[in-house]
Amino acid sequence: MNWLRFLRFEARTIGFGIIAIIALGYILFLPPPSQITHQHLGMVMLGVIIASILLGFPIAFTLIGLGILFGIVAFHRPGVPLFENPIFDNMVLRTYGVMTLDVVIAVPLFIFMGYIVERSGIIDRLFRSLELSMSRVPAALAVATILTCAVFAAATGIIGATVTLMGLLVLPPMLKAGYDIKLSAGSIAAGGCLGILIPPSVLLILYGATAGVSVVQLYMGALIPGLMLSSMYVGYVIIRAVINPKLAPKLPAEELNVPAGEVFKMLATSFFPLAFLITAVLGSILLGVATPTEAAAVGALGAAILAASYKRLSFTRLKESAFLTARTTAMVCWLLVGSWVFSSTFAALGGQNLLESWVYSMDLSPGGFLFLSQLLIFLLGWPLDWTVIIIIFVPIFLPMLPNFGIDPLFFGLLTAINLQTAFLSPPMAMAAYYLKGVAPPQVSLAHIFLGMVPFMLIQLSAMILLVLFPAIGMWLPQIFYGN
Repeated sequence: MNWLRFLRFEARTIGFGIIAIIALGYILFLPPPSQITHQHLGMVMLGVIIASILLGFPIAFTLIGLGILFGIVAFHRPGVPLFENPIFDNMVLRTYGVMTLDVVIAVPLFIFMGYIVERSGIIDRLFRSLELSMSRVPAALAVATILTCAVFAAATGIIGATVTLMGLLVLPPMLKAGYDIKLSAGSIAAGGCLGILIPPSVLLILYGATAGVSVVQLYMGALIPGLMLSSMYVGYVIIRAVINPKLAPKLPAEELNVPAGEVFKMLATSFFPLAFLITAVLGSILLGVATPTEAAAVGALGAAILAASYKRLSFTRLKESAFLTARTTAMVCWLLVGSWVFSSTFAALGGQNLLESWVYSMDLSPGGFLFLSQLLIFLLGWPLDWTVIIIIFVPIFLPMLPNFGIDPLFFGLLTAINLQTAFLSPPMAMAAYYLKGVAPPQVSLAHIFLGMVPFMLIQLSAMILLVLFPAIGMWLPQIFYGN
């Protein structure tokens, strides 16, 4: 793993070098100190946070520190003592705001549900049952992998855990069956990223909290794009297997001769219970029977009961799941606090107005603005995690959406697909590193990258379809909730 760490270090170094060159150029052309405005400080603040993230500093506390440091200048009032500066009140209010934000309570519950499902062995049973059910379909193992990932995505939004677990579970059997390395790796990496889009996605919860968009409507809007993307993945692997059967050989005869009753029994003890749990959770949210928080609580309890019914809910697994949930939730909440402190200071300095003026000066059409914003989000997705992008950078574009007549709900759906694409795009595709960490020695990083490229192109095609036909994402929310 030393060479993997070296690659990440080199990528961060290159990224920091680019930022440093830009920052140096900006500083060289700064006006004299007497003419430096708050807007200049806002742009310096933005450059410093990007460089800090690339260097690996703790993101949440770096955001808070920079927000307070620059906020002392932004909110300074002559004659007011330092510790009576409004930035300190702002910090307290932002922290309290996160603690009292109802929708955020759903985050730990959904994460806990995902960790329980991951550690209870349910996914192992699910893959085996889908493998037998799809045994006569071309590329049966790849199809079962993608479908398992889609179901798992509806139980958890933890991307790294999904890719890692599926890499351990299904990559060795696929290679043993003679499957092409690139097709196998691509199917696992692409399927594992579906949790970004398919509800109950944690990304959509955070986007809803950041953009002030209903999480229920985001979930409703993400259903058809999520199903469409999963279907496109399945269609691709089947077509590849039909054109070139050597890429995905048929399963051995003993796999094809499993009695139908046995297959149904395996489905009844793996797929149907988990599908029922997911349908109950999402259905109660989308039909308005329960709030996302209430449904998440039922889902967490249901996952624990399901794991207990399989006799896999030990105290150790329960403790691990609770610990990981607490750690992940603490990270998300402090990121929200840091983001709001940082963004309020950035806006007070006038940095937001400066960026808006720059964008408006280009006289872009709505399509041109969509292309520019999504291109920047795609490029940011190479070195940065999706939480950082959603909480720090997406809010920069949100105030501009009304000027271009773009619905924030539509923008959120497009961003979710875009971030999946960034997860699969070399050279900083995080899904590749997750998979490489658990892959057999014969699977190189080059194999994984080459295998992910076709799926990345499919994701780009899905984005184009969503832009050309916005009803793909907007139809269900409009039908159920109006315009």
